[in-house]
Amino acid sequence: MDTVTAAITLLLIMNPLGNLPIFISVLRHVDPKRRRKVLIRELLFALVFMLLFLYLGTSLLSWLGLRQESVSIAGGIILFIIALRLIFPQPGGVLGLPAGDEPFIVPLAIPLISGPSLLAALLLLANQAPDQMLDWTLASIAAWAISATILLFSGFVLRALGQRGLNAIERLMGMILVMISVQMFLDGIMAYLAKSAV
Repeated sequence: MDTVTAAITLLLIMNPLGNLPIFISVLRHVDPKRRRKVLIRELLFALVFMLLFLYLGTSLLSWLGLRQESVSIAGGIILFIIALRLIFPQPGGVLGLPAGDEPFIVPLAIPLISGPSLLAALLLLANQAPDQMLDWTLASIAAWAISATILLFSGFVLRALGQRGLNAIERLMGMILVMISVQMFLDGIMAYLAKSAV
């Protein structure tokens, strides 16, 4: 996987367009003058958490005694489930806070921006190619920057696309993510079979 593919994959997992309505809802009761500052703070928290997990993830993997193939297969399964939820959204409440409360780390930075599926993908990247950490760092920062831009201009994006447009893009992201997750799963199976045959 190259830097561009990794960045696209991470961006799809972060799903900023799909999260737009949730962000708008969570920040609705925050003072309009504070919204942008709160959003920037949460985005920075998410970036720090992503990079920490990217660089410490391999050590965590070694400490737990997990093989690369198991992480690839598990990551593929997790991404597949996330993709299905994008294509077939579940009815339910929006992640929110009591009226007047200002979000702090949860739920915006974690899990909406830097969620379990994103952390699993970062762990997988770091474990598959530890010699490409600079590439994975650039991919992470690029995906984060695009997500941050979309979220910072959430009002404009929502007006431009409308709710139907957002729903359509979310489904498209889900379909692409299904293909990526199946490939991750197959790569893990093939790597396991190849190592078992030796």
